[in-house]
Amino acid sequence: MLVKTKAIVISSLKYQEKSLVVKCLTQSDGLKSYFVPNAFAAKNQSRGLGKKIAYFQPLSLLEIEANHKKKGTLEHFKEIKLAHGYQTISTDIVKSTIVMFLSEIIHHSILEEEKNENLFNFLESALLWLDAHDEMANFHLILMLEMTKFFGFYPDNSESGFKFFDCKEGNFTAFQGTNCLSEHETFLFKKLIDLKFDSDQKVFAGIERQILLKILLDYYVFHLDGFKKPKSLEVLKEVFA
Repeated sequence: MLVKTKAIVISSLKYQEKSLVVKCLTQSDGLKSYFVPNAFAAKNQSRGLGKKIAYFQPLSLLEIEANHKKKGTLEHFKEIKLAHGYQTISTDIVKSTIVMFLSEIIHHSILEEEKNENLFNFLESALLWLDAHDEMANFHLILMLEMTKFFGFYPDNSESGFKFFDCKEGNFTAFQGTNCLSEHETFLFKKLIDLKFDSDQKVFAGIERQILLKILLDYYVFHLDGFKKPKSLEVLKEVFA
């Protein structure tokens, strides 16, 4: 079936010498993988296809027309263009590092080909916000936490007066069990829950962001089978050091 939809690039993998396999989160059908033959072929440069390789950077926002066979096989693009050309993400080292890191998080979090238009719309809005704002030190932390709403394990905040957060149960508790954060870690986690993208970015010191990042990664490990910590984690730490 021929489909026109927005898509967010999750990953691209070189196949053999000249081709790509591109994984996208589509607005219409959820997760889809596409085969781009001869993406690096010299003859494609004159046809404008060479330029399109740049479209497949992490978390690029696209408008595509593609054949979706819905058989779990690789799909093929018919037409492709940028839905939004980033003004700052591609040139700002901090933003591009954040995007690379988050693309890996999403890659390891969304495993099923299932439509989730609310998640798509949230990610699209978040990426447009990032591209338009300069104060974004907490962006990756807030995004990771907010995504758990769509994955089904957002923290139960109904007992937030308790001093400890149980990562396995996903709630606050009066007693520090085996899977609980420390009192200080819980305090930081509560502050993160209250943040929005446009909140004061200086609410956390650098070391506190590192603590929160570890908490969130561990939280994902608890709740997503087979979740892998991103290879770009150390690069992100260096950027925010």
